[in-house]
Amino acid sequence: MDFTLPESALAVQRGIGDICSRYDLDYWQRCETEKRWPEEVWAELAKGGWLGLAVPEEHGGGGQGLLELAVATETLAASGAAGGSAFTYVLTPGFGALTLARHGTAEQRAELLPRLATGEVETCFALTEPDAGSNSLAISTSARRDGGDYVVKGQKIWITGVQRATWMLLVTRTVPAAQARPRTHGLTVFLVNVPEAVAAGTLSYRPIPKLGANTTPSNTVFIDDLRVPASNVVGEVDQGAAVLWDILNPERILLAASALGGAEVALRVGVGYAKEREVFGRPIGANQAIAFPLAQVKAKIELARLMIYKAAWSFDRRLPCGTEANIAKLTASQAAWEAADAAFQTHGGMAYSLEYPVARLLADARIGRVAPVTEELLLNYLATQVLGLPRSF
Repeated sequence: MDFTLPESALAVQRGIGDICSRYDLDYWQRCETEKRWPEEVWAELAKGGWLGLAVPEEHGGGGQGLLELAVATETLAASGAAGGSAFTYVLTPGFGALTLARHGTAEQRAELLPRLATGEVETCFALTEPDAGSNSLAISTSARRDGGDYVVKGQKIWITGVQRATWMLLVTRTVPAAQARPRTHGLTVFLVNVPEAVAAGTLSYRPIPKLGANTTPSNTVFIDDLRVPASNVVGEVDQGAAVLWDILNPERILLAASALGGAEVALRVGVGYAKEREVFGRPIGANQAIAFPLAQVKAKIELARLMIYKAAWSFDRRLPCGTEANIAKLTASQAAWEAADAAFQTHGGMAYSLEYPVARLLADARIGRVAPVTEELLLNYLATQVLGLPRSF
């Protein structure tokens, strides 16, 4: 067993960290308040080649894996971008690259991967539906064959980054859920050209007002007789579950890494205030009621980090990683919430003041406990699939 990060991951830490060192918490707070994309950071990530981190070298990328993406996400979040937002910045190029590298056709890889590496194109992911929620296999967005195309109709919700995306990874049902045997049969993933679909009037979206992570909008997406060429299928028709698992596990691991970084910045903010704030003639951090919750958070951060790295390491080696991904997501999101809550409590009444970043960190930390999958479903997976307990549904 070797717990040392490989040089490739350490190089990511240094490179992303160097960019982030030029943008303080005030910068991220302004982006959130103004609800604007962090163009300056994004431009530096593109210039440094970091957007192509997971793109294979033969397509102009860095040829790195999910471990390096997780380290990049964690580093960016820990700089001040915090949980929900940092996840999106790394997810945008990384998700498409990982998915296409594993499941895309030769034509899809040649066309899109080089452009993902430079940031010329971006991707978003559309799975969740209003009536299906966490029951992903119950989605009803349908795709039927019509000549050389598929015609797609349905609705998605909480789809982040549609406004910037060139391509959407869209999960559909080519066999209705009620007829699918097994339940995972009949899923098909498509590449949808978002600008073309919007221009044709077959895809539209409406932003959802949010509590936090407002640097990139999340949307309800409406799909009405959208025509997608059969050549845009990712993986195999009706066998999209294999593609989906290779999306959902990295999604959970990267969300965990983002939450971990959010926990780190919240802890740093809390500890800093505990050292400088004096009451009754001494720093409040000298009081165990303040110090112990912060120390407890530190322990949970380190535990979550180990599982995140193990999960990513397993994915990169094509080993089963569902259990590790779920545990990583569960523990990191809980650590992020506890870190933000401890920082909030440490600040006392000043936590409500927007002069401090604590309220934003608290809002971002809460995202990870419900998205992209709730804690309850993670625990249900561990109970039934790992411990062998009876299913509740």
